[in-house]
Amino acid sequence: MHNSEKEPAANRMIGAKVLVAEDEAVIAIDIDLSLREQGCVILGPTATIADTLAVLAYDRPDVALLDIHLLDGLATPIAATLVTMGVPFALLLADRLDALEDTSLAGVPRVMKPWSAGDIEQMVEQLLALPAAGLSQTLPAAAASSQATAPA
Repeated sequence: MHNSEKEPAANRMIGAKVLVAEDEAVIAIDIDLSLREQGCVILGPTATIADTLAVLAYDRPDVALLDIHLLDGLATPIAATLVTMGVPFALLLADRLDALEDTSLAGVPRVMKPWSAGDIEQMVEQLLALPAAGLSQTLPAAAASSQATAPA
């Protein structure tokens, strides 16, 4: 039997803590179910900045998926907190204009809506595969320095 690239990635997802911040309930449930089927532990889903920061105050995800527009505003304070914590994350975007709203998030991986369950799973696998040393190159430092509202 050949040792494939997919096998380690799939095994990496088992037990991985994934924070899901998405304000549309149907989408959040779909992501939640898809990732749970792959063995992930889901933190959330949360729909607001406040709820997401509260989750981050007591638990550290391995990776995170953030809708850029949550019920109480742009998710940049969450992004700043994740950068500070060293947690890789990706943005869930409705359209390309979302990405232009905050230039500090320009280098962050993204998944464009509509997506399939496979797209979400593939992004989580990619985020989990990021080496700690490569994290700072993927996540912009500006996201951490531009937001002072993130908890310590």
